[in-house]
Amino acid sequence: MEEVWITGAGVISALGVGKEATLQALLEERAGIGPVRFLDTTQTEFPVGEVPLDNEELRLLAGVGKKPISRSALMGIVAMKEALEEAGIGRDEMGKVSVVSGTTVGGMDMGEKYYRDWLGNDDYNDYIKTYTCGACTEQIVEEVGPVRMATTLSTACSSAANAVVLGANMIKTGEADCVVVGGTECLTRLHLNGFGSLMILDKGLCRPFDASRGGLNLGEGAAYLVLESATHARQRGVSAKALLAGYGNACDASHQTATSENGEGPYRAMKKALEMAGIEPSQVDYINAHGTGTENNDATESAALLRLFGEDCRVPVSSTKSFTGHTTSASGAIESVISLLAVEHGFVPANLHCDTPGEGCVKPVCHTMRDVRLHYVLSNSFAFGGNDTALLFAAPEVRVAMPAMPDSRQLYICAAEQVSLQQPLSRDWMTSPKIHNTPFEKAEDPSFGEYLKPLEARRMGLMLRRAAVTAGKATADCVPDAIVAGTGLGSIEYTEQILDSLYDDGEGYVKPACFMQSTHNTAASTIAIRTVNHGYNATYSHNGSSFAASLYDIWLQQRLGYLSTALVTAQDEMTEGFFRIFAKHGFLGNQGVTAGECSAAFLLSDRGENLSRAMCKLSGVEMQHCPTDEEKHLALLRLLAKAGLSLDKVAGVLLGLNGRETHDARLLASARKVYGEVPLLQYKHLFGEGFSAEALGVYAAACCLSAGEVARPLNIDDSAPKIVGPECLLVEGGDEDGVQSLILLTRK
Repeated sequence: MEEVWITGAGVISALGVGKEATLQALLEERAGIGPVRFLDTTQTEFPVGEVPLDNEELRLLAGVGKKPISRSALMGIVAMKEALEEAGIGRDEMGKVSVVSGTTVGGMDMGEKYYRDWLGNDDYNDYIKTYTCGACTEQIVEEVGPVRMATTLSTACSSAANAVVLGANMIKTGEADCVVVGGTECLTRLHLNGFGSLMILDKGLCRPFDASRGGLNLGEGAAYLVLESATHARQRGVSAKALLAGYGNACDASHQTATSENGEGPYRAMKKALEMAGIEPSQVDYINAHGTGTENNDATESAALLRLFGEDCRVPVSSTKSFTGHTTSASGAIESVISLLAVEHGFVPANLHCDTPGEGCVKPVCHTMRDVRLHYVLSNSFAFGGNDTALLFAAPEVRVAMPAMPDSRQLYICAAEQVSLQQPLSRDWMTSPKIHNTPFEKAEDPSFGEYLKPLEARRMGLMLRRAAVTAGKATADCVPDAIVAGTGLGSIEYTEQILDSLYDDGEGYVKPACFMQSTHNTAASTIAIRTVNHGYNATYSHNGSSFAASLYDIWLQQRLGYLSTALVTAQDEMTEGFFRIFAKHGFLGNQGVTAGECSAAFLLSDRGENLSRAMCKLSGVEMQHCPTDEEKHLALLRLLAKAGLSLDKVAGVLLGLNGRETHDARLLASARKVYGEVPLLQYKHLFGEGFSAEALGVYAAACCLSAGEVARPLNIDDSAPKIVGPECLLVEGGDEDGVQSLILLTRK
């Protein structure tokens, strides 16, 4: 495996624009937290860490003109451009660069502003396309691209840190030479009121680890790192600012918003990071703590630190959220940049406002330590659902021992379950499909009482109930090493309730349950909590390619030997209101294809005990951003070559035809150029259109390979001959104008 070098970084936060402004504020112990200036909210009693620029000033800085764009995207553009400039990467070189970004609110600032206009008039329809998490990443990429691939992680406050993990895995497997990773998040009324509903906001300045701590101060900002393989960086003639020596992700599997008393998830994440680097806890020189200032976080993070670093924990610890506020999804990237500044300039940032450490808490560094030599810095990011990630950075002179790639092993889909427009948890659709002719239909649900306890079911929204049932059926008695989910929208039912509440009831009336379940990673964390699964946990939210990114993540990790068994899920629901909104944008409501809902779960494994029920092999995943037909064909050939196959072995390609005339015509014309005479198939006419529809395409292909024939309802041409004994099937998916994916499944 290659060393992962960091060759550039960029940041914007309440401390100012750029690394230099951030460095000076840290050295001067000058925080950026204060009264609300730019967010249009009545909740002005809570201090926040706002970027000190309004949207028009950010537009000028980002150079984007007047086009519809979210504040999150504006900040992301500024930070990413700084990172690329420092790394010496120009726009003409971006075609070989991938982007992995983390966000949870995405374009919610525009969504909460224009939500009722979207429903009632057409004045602000252009802002609909800025709403999703994936749209935020697409807007950033548009300004720095064109890029090789892009995707979005949405695991609440560990999103940006998990983006670093995926980028590193892409480099280690040789799937990428250079990946820009990080995250962005703007302040919104939705998450200010959401955190307020949990009663964890402080009306004073936050005081991480202090005995008098009263909660967190929300912040906003963005930061990105340029990761490169050592070989690629040397070829470009650039040096490392630092190395990514190790990283670890684990699920606390205890509660949706609180960490277990002994900090099991944080402990496991930090331990994994150190083990990957092959170092002892005593070799860590500084820990940039998650340190939110809440009663629970600081006590449980301290418990985890004391478990790993000893009861006296002599390693300097501080939380820089006392400077920036809690920037939620962006925090892992912003604090990574702060960690790199500490390594480069030889200092340990202060933990402001901590006069007396709280009971059971570590004693943080209360004033800046200067002229210190830092070899290893650990940065922690912990999130809702117990999604905990630790990143270990090393000084550029440190040499990290990189293991050899393990022997390749076959990865099988051992089980697949679905809830959709078809019969739930059933393959009856293969011979007796249900046909829908309405613009929008809810999914056909199973009897939840057969699978969930009544009290358990009452606490879950509909999307979570579906996810829990499909996941339970797919895993049976197997305990996976990882749980990864894809969702374009998360629980849109609860998001809609919050938006309605903000409009109808005013601020201060958001329900905690709605807020907790509106975060995109709730399904993956719910499954982990139900099964007490402490393994790797992630959620991707990049529009129609969300599920493909989830499969891609697992495919990389299995090749690296990091896991053997994984549960991969996809879930999206739809409401009448948001159907009308997305129909305006042209994504839903197309003639001939019903907009639907999806919950799908797949058990993937290379373990012998699971292979007796294997349906087919997952033989590869390719992801590209806005490829030409020639680029798609080259990706197809790469994919087949890695699996040792030729194009004539492909029995069929499942296309994402969605009933939109111009889209389908373009897709069919492209497919003929890319795949030649390979039979073309379809699936959305059966399962419905939606952000997670691609998962149902993979489900259909897996069922066909398992049955030894392609189900006739998938044929585009009813007169086409029946395909018997298929050796492999391709599923083409992604976004209409963004990420394109190819997923190769072969006979077991």
